[in-house]
Amino acid sequence: MAVRKFYNEIKGLKVKELPAHLKPMLSIDYVKQAISRGMDNYHRKYIMTSSIDPLYHVCFGGMIFSYLVALPEERRHLEHQQQHGKHDR
Repeated sequence: MAVRKFYNEIKGLKVKELPAHLKPMLSIDYVKQAISRGMDNYHRKYIMTSSIDPLYHVCFGGMIFSYLVALPEERRHLEHQQQHGKHDR
């Protein structure tokens, strides 16, 4: 939805007008306001309705985060195992 809205905003602009349109969107204040709006929308959509979805978001987000944190070490182990071969027992 946000990408479509952004695309529709810039679709009618000329290339020379694009930097002037994008520059305010990249400011610190604009980013803070966008995050604040997103948090308010999330609170209104999930917290105020007593939905169970935030619990799912935390659980699945935690699993994805832990997977991504452990991924480099697992890749090193796999590479080492491939280089040196499996030890026969």
